[in-house]
Amino acid sequence: GIGVIDASAASPDHQVAADGIDAEKIEILRGPAALAYGGQAIGGVVNVIDGLIVERLPERSFGGDAFAAYNSVSEGTEAAAHAHIANGPLVLSLSASQRDFDPYDIPGFAESAGLRAAEAAEAEPGEEEEHVEGTLPNSFVETNSYGIGLSWVGERANLGIAVRRQEALYGLIGHSHEHEEEEGAEEEGEEHGEESPFIDLEQTRYDLRGAYRIDSGVLTEIIATFSAADYAHTEFEAPGEAGTIYETEGYEGRIEVGHAFAGLEGALGLQFIDKDLSADGDEAFITPTSTKSLAVFLYESKEWDGGAGVEGGVRLEETKLDNAVQGEESFTLFSGSLGAHTHVGDRWFFGAQAAYTERAPNESELFANGAHAATSQFEIGDRDLDRERGLNLEATARWRADGLRFGVNAFVNMFEDFIYLTPGTADLEGVLVDEIDGFPVFRFVQEGATFVGGEAFVRYETDGPLGARWLFGSTLDVVDAELDGGGNVPLLPPVTVGFETQATWNAFTVGADATIAADQDEPGFGRLPVDGYTRLDLRAAAELSGFGLGREGTQAFIEVRNATDEEIRYSTSTLADLAPAPGRNVRVGLRAAW
Repeated sequence: GIGVIDASAASPDHQVAADGIDAEKIEILRGPAALAYGGQAIGGVVNVIDGLIVERLPERSFGGDAFAAYNSVSEGTEAAAHAHIANGPLVLSLSASQRDFDPYDIPGFAESAGLRAAEAAEAEPGEEEEHVEGTLPNSFVETNSYGIGLSWVGERANLGIAVRRQEALYGLIGHSHEHEEEEGAEEEGEEHGEESPFIDLEQTRYDLRGAYRIDSGVLTEIIATFSAADYAHTEFEAPGEAGTIYETEGYEGRIEVGHAFAGLEGALGLQFIDKDLSADGDEAFITPTSTKSLAVFLYESKEWDGGAGVEGGVRLEETKLDNAVQGEESFTLFSGSLGAHTHVGDRWFFGAQAAYTERAPNESELFANGAHAATSQFEIGDRDLDRERGLNLEATARWRADGLRFGVNAFVNMFEDFIYLTPGTADLEGVLVDEIDGFPVFRFVQEGATFVGGEAFVRYETDGPLGARWLFGSTLDVVDAELDGGGNVPLLPPVTVGFETQATWNAFTVGADATIAADQDEPGFGRLPVDGYTRLDLRAAAELSGFGLGREGTQAFIEVRNATDEEIRYSTSTLADLAPAPGRNVRVGLRAAW
């Protein structure tokens, strides 16, 4: 329920300080309720719940679950475990997780065919460049996380505190060709045989959450949440050569007062953020910046017995960013959303919403000015950027009956002053240049943009051949976006179609998924087209609880991801031409619950 408080928003190579491997559950929140989390949540909110603070007493005084797996593509191991111990109203929660992945195998060259062709065209006669293939250099990952929480749960109230520690070590991919001549590898880099840049990350986070259920009169409950985090990562140019150090220290809190009157249910809330980001080193592309924000929000919903309902929310926010070199910028932001839905009979559901959102530019968009080796760009921000404004219109229809379900969702997002990063020029000693220190210049700019897209799905379950319970499904995802000036918005996903089939016999399940992605021929100015792909995934699992081992959910599984060893590149990645996705991966593992 609280922001991650890290440096991930400053650059796509900065890992998010939240991890799904040891999450209790992950929520996707959309619609007016998302305004409680910030006006920047234009597409919704991903909320990772680690379970360290509990709000209801568990059914058993002791319980937990564990997970472990091996991945052939990286010769990597991963594991996670949860446990809780309850004594009266007190609950102690523990969690831990680990990953250790070597550089992963790829089916061909690290560089795309388009990039290799462009490099060959620019090469001098007789000059040949060596290309990496078979394994993506520097793609190793190590993570460790530990958490402990203590909660008191009463009849009408609960209060909990948690501490979480995360450590990570991971390579910055796409730079091996720049470091082929380096010699000597020590410490962490030597363990993986790498000499290219890598990041050493650590975060300690403290969470406090409490609630009091009133359940009388207009007020229904009060929920208060507060988090503090100390984050730092060091970018090493090579083992033993510490480069830029990024540090973030921040606090975030929110209090919500639930209420019910005149048939309406909702919450009135207050949220604040106080965060400091600093970067120290030769490749610090952003100077120290503090961000402060104070917001008030209101969310209301009403349901009728016939299955119809409405919901709406508003948010008013004041955000201030203060840069140590370039000064202060302030933004007053307003966001609002209104939605309605209805059930028609037992089979149809229809919904629609309209949302207007305003987002303040972040630290990088305003104040970046320097070489960013991780993305191979010299990034320049613009402190004159205005707030980003967007109008979202969305409609949904779903139908279900007798094992068959289908649905369609269509949307239009119309932005004023959409912020994006694009190739540009810079004034270097009175001369306009498009490259500085060997890095192409990229600038943050604003322009109107319109996104049009939709999703559709169909799923069918039936008892069928071989005495199995069968599931068949298909999905379609499409989005197109153009700038008002006629160009293409960069980093868009292609049209994607998915197919799924699964068969279950008592404790045994087998299945297959196929994903077909079209070419992305409109990659945006200064970027190369990205080829489409077809990915096939296979899986099988045995529910061990059916054999008396563990509780429900205990299972052994085997997966073959990218079974055909397809070369897959994601057009949403800034390094699509330098870093393909992993090749064929046989993944075996065990989940246990007790």
